Amino acid sequence: MTTQAAALYWDDVTIGQELPRFARTTDLMNWNRWAATYDEFVPYHMDDEGARENGQPAVIGQGRIRVSYLHTLVRRWIGEEGVILSLNAQLRGINFKNDVLTCSGRVTDKRIDDRGQYIVELELLITNQNGEAVTPGSATVALPSRAGS
Repeated sequence: MTTQAAALYWDDVTIGQELPRFARTTDLMNWNRWAATYDEFVPYHMDDEGARENGQPAVIGQGRIRVSYLHTLVRRWIGEEGVILSLNAQLRGINFKNDVLTCSGRVTDKRIDDRGQYIVELELLITNQNGEAVTPGSATVALPSRAGS
């Protein structure tokens, strides 16, 4: 589901354009739902004692959930008519319970590829409440064009 009312067209996208940001406060309720999806009930994701046994000061969030946050960022922006061709993320930091993760992105390039697809390249980033970059990434999307395919 997207929160976008109208289709996003390649023609209306500009290099440097910012994607609408959103934030998530990470907590055990969200992590439990995520863990149920992937059967990832690992002690360091669910229990402070388990995290300490693994060398962490407290429970840590699953890395793959951050990738899903970036996917949500892109999907909300491109709407139902856009296609995510690729999405990459680097998990460079740990997030702990109650961290606030902010997802952002910007357009770095747009072009028509050799198959006639209207392509947009994106730079993506998740930062924590301290402004630390914990998940940089990128995506390539195809959008509809007012000119047609």
